[in-house]
Amino acid sequence: MAVPKKKTSKSRKGMRRSHDQVAAPNVVYCECGEPTLPHRACSVCGTYKGRQVVSGDDA
Repeated sequence: MAVPKKKTSKSRKGMRRSHDQVAAPNVVYCECGEPTLPHRACSVCGTYKGRQVVSGDDA
């Protein structure tokens, strides 16, 4: 069975995990001013790229 010969230090463990962080999501602002995710219709006003794609009460 494979067993580590030496203890992995906190520094080396941190260096290995330095690329594992979660990326912050991109935020774009709708014409109504609400922050939304890119390439998605606004959940407040229902517009996408300046067009009304979902009625306002359904969004």
